[in-house]
Amino acid sequence: MTAVAAAAHAGPAPRTTKNRSLPSWPVAGTLLLYPLWWALGLGVLIFPMTAAVMLFLLVRRRAAGRTLRLPPGFAWWAVFLIAVVASIAALGADPAGTVPERATERLLAVVYKLAMYVSLTVLLVYAGNLTEAELSRRRLVRLLAGMFVLTVAGGLLGMVAGTFEFTSPVEWLLPAGVRSKGFVRSLVHPYAAQIMDLVGGEKPRPAAPWGYTNTWGNNFCLLAPWLVVAAWWTRGAGRKLLAVLCLAVSVIPAVASLNRGLWIGVGLLVVYVAFRHLLAGRLWILAALPLAAAALTLAMVATPLGATVEARLDNGKSNGVRSFLIDKALDGFTGSPVIGYGGTRNTLGGRNSITVGESAGCEHCGNFTVGGNGQLWQLIYAHGAVGTIGYLGFFAYGLWRFRRDRSPIGIAGSAALVTSFSAMLWYNSLVTPLAFMVLAYALLWRNSDGGER
Repeated sequence: MTAVAAAAHAGPAPRTTKNRSLPSWPVAGTLLLYPLWWALGLGVLIFPMTAAVMLFLLVRRRAAGRTLRLPPGFAWWAVFLIAVVASIAALGADPAGTVPERATERLLAVVYKLAMYVSLTVLLVYAGNLTEAELSRRRLVRLLAGMFVLTVAGGLLGMVAGTFEFTSPVEWLLPAGVRSKGFVRSLVHPYAAQIMDLVGGEKPRPAAPWGYTNTWGNNFCLLAPWLVVAAWWTRGAGRKLLAVLCLAVSVIPAVASLNRGLWIGVGLLVVYVAFRHLLAGRLWILAALPLAAAALTLAMVATPLGATVEARLDNGKSNGVRSFLIDKALDGFTGSPVIGYGGTRNTLGGRNSITVGESAGCEHCGNFTVGGNGQLWQLIYAHGAVGTIGYLGFFAYGLWRFRRDRSPIGIAGSAALVTSFSAMLWYNSLVTPLAFMVLAYALLWRNSDGGER
């Protein structure tokens, strides 16, 4: 009786604290099952879908009293997001030399991009707040390495079956009038390659599973370092050999892509990694580089790859269009330098005349997209100086903040960010390249404090 009375006087027993750990599956599932998402017609649409789940889990964790941390330099990224929203106010403007449209006609693409920027922000915060017990850095590195293997596999598919495509389940579910639109089709219709005439005759350029050849090349550079790190950490000689074999095979679709930006990115990647190793006193890199260069040279001479590279360098068909669009972006910037125009615009006509535009017989003769030829030019044109400074400032701050990290993650993560600065001159980052950039940032961030949260 005394015990019962004492218990009653003490009041109800305290509630046990609920487990509010963050599950790894929203991140791991997005990456590991990406071939499935691509085949279903979800592709990049999986990012806002899983971001909604991540946001719910983050809010629930915060409500339970657990601390949520923001990545270092997040103020820069916040400035960028604010600029993206503020620039919508200029969506109805028609800069000189562009096709006039109402703001409502441009709104869908702008909302799509904003949704993707917000979704990848959630991915960054979520991946950065995961503990080692929830999703270890090593496992995340292996997942990113697997994405490189997927990129190489998609590149080989694009080479041997360039016309391969199919109607996805999501595409089947859409009304005919919706799925026939080019923008929607690019999101939900899986295909292996883009067929283009760059070196005489139409040839397939690898795109699977990333939708565009340029995106394929961008992701190639962003993901390659993670395969090297994953192989470095593995103890099995067989796995190391498979990684080396994958890197060697990857040269074939990389060359076949006819992607000069990719080739420049790989060169920058190798130089940067070698420089970081030299700073760390790892002089063995001085012997490894000549051996790799000799192997690559032999492959170029002994196979048709060398002739492909030479033919591409001799045919710069896109140079004129790129210069034209850069000039248009810079001219547009002078008209709205602070917040830009909220989105891209299509040019009136082509390079030589405003009367030359797209037609059934010449789809690429004009009406080019200003800001569609590189993330830097899109930032300047669509979001002005404020958005550009916020975006570049965030990733530049990360490079500076984590500059002393000489671990494999530190070098690979910073190498990915360095190549992204090169890629933004000719590639746009949404969606998957930016996703891999923020995951690299999250790994650098977690590595800076040993993964402790």
